[in-house]
Amino acid sequence: MTIKRFSPHRTAAGRARLIAVAAGLLAASALAAPTAGAAEQSGTEAATVQSVRLAQAGDAVLGADVAGTAWYTDRATGKVVVTADQSVSAAEIAEIREAAGSAAGSLEIKRTPGTFSKLIAGGQAIHAGGGRCSLGFNVRSGNTYYALTAGHCTEIGSTWYTNSSNTTLLGTRTGSSFPVNDYGIIRHSSASAADGRVWLYNGSYRDITSAANATVGQSVQRSGSTTGLRSGRVTGLNATVNYGGGDVVYGMIQTNVCAEPGDSGGSLFSGTTALGLTSGGSGNCSTGGTTFFQPVTEALSAYGVSVY
Repeated sequence: MTIKRFSPHRTAAGRARLIAVAAGLLAASALAAPTAGAAEQSGTEAATVQSVRLAQAGDAVLGADVAGTAWYTDRATGKVVVTADQSVSAAEIAEIREAAGSAAGSLEIKRTPGTFSKLIAGGQAIHAGGGRCSLGFNVRSGNTYYALTAGHCTEIGSTWYTNSSNTTLLGTRTGSSFPVNDYGIIRHSSASAADGRVWLYNGSYRDITSAANATVGQSVQRSGSTTGLRSGRVTGLNATVNYGGGDVVYGMIQTNVCAEPGDSGGSLFSGTTALGLTSGGSGNCSTGGTTFFQPVTEALSAYGVSVY
């Protein structure tokens, strides 16, 4: 529709016609107002119904308690996106749909190769209790230095070392949160050993100068002691992951970056910005997979520390 300007030059008859037309428009607007209001109310009600359905669908997936599933709400598509690893049977998928009841239409089921695990293995990097994980980010509070890693890592021991023979001390665990969250913190025994950069496994480092929340579609990199430096994109936010055995974590970053056992706790970053700590996932770095990360901003806030 083309909108034309009124000419400033009008005859008396023309002005009379304009007044009449204007009065007619005002009357029409007055009559149409309830209809517009009703449409707005209808839109609000529809949005409320969708929110209720999405919440119902998410609660149903959690209540079904199927190990090997992870899910997040994609409000752009109006779906709860459920990612199921290869251990989840068709019968269990049907169980999830049945649990969702009338909200089953709000579920979008996706498959991923491999099985979700917390990615912990015997080996090197940072060690405790016979297990190996990866250091995420070195952080500080004043003149005291710490290492952030995954909470399911710090759960296995209080004293951590930088070598597999447990002769070079890293430090002592001062905090651990798993499940629900997946972050832990180790106080460095020597401040001089705390490097604020990330090792890129190509002979160089990346200086980390800030921390932020991830965004969907963001290009990211992950550094870990098993598979080194890997790249990918953020595919979902606020994901809930059921690792089985009651180990459910919330608010995770979902990505298509690969990872393998021993990469747990490793750093997720974009440029010089810290984003997350490797939690777990499925697949491997030969065929690809799905990996979840604990948002680093939550861990920094919980422990009152910062990157440097």
